[in-house]
Amino acid sequence: MTAIDIALEPDATMLQHAKDANARLLKSFPKGFALDETHHPHVTLLQQFVRTDDLDEVYAAATAVLNKEKPTTWTLKAIKYYYIPSPPVGLAGIVVEPTDDLHRLQDELIAAVKPYTVKTGPPAAFFSEDGGRDIQKSLIEYVAGFTKVAAGEHFNPHVTIGVGTEAYLNKMLAEPFDSFTFSATGASVYQLGTFGTARKELKAISLTP
Repeated sequence: MTAIDIALEPDATMLQHAKDANARLLKSFPKGFALDETHHPHVTLLQQFVRTDDLDEVYAAATAVLNKEKPTTWTLKAIKYYYIPSPPVGLAGIVVEPTDDLHRLQDELIAAVKPYTVKTGPPAAFFSEDGGRDIQKSLIEYVAGFTKVAAGEHFNPHVTIGVGTEAYLNKMLAEPFDSFTFSATGASVYQLGTFGTARKELKAISLTP
């Protein structure tokens, strides 16, 4: 089994904002993670456990949906910071306005990938350099329940920016946020790692313009 993330790749505008925010978080909480070649900034559309033998079918199904929808032609808007608490820290991100287009794209991906999904999976389904010991139980539960807790009315599209203390993140969220627009430059399927990061690119999806 493999824990996957089907995601949009953000453009240089969003990448710069995410990296600036990540640098700020690392300064206050050095034990967090840096956005780098193995922690890709991305906009998650769907996370699921799939049968590893079916990965090629998953790529084909996702490619068909993404080429029909053409998300690289959309203008997306970043509207605020948020974080998921995991006391005493939190996993923070930049929230993307959930448009009708994004909702439709997510719904279609869920339907397309459903034949290849399994209910849950072990830590070994994730990318880990620590024998799976860095894979949180809460992460396994989140991926298993993704279509219930993070889809439809619960869909909260975002770009993860890193980990910080709750006290620091509360301060960050209280500051004014200058919203900005950006676009997707492509899409990929990743293998998930600790904290739900996109650790290993399994497939870059080629989108027709």
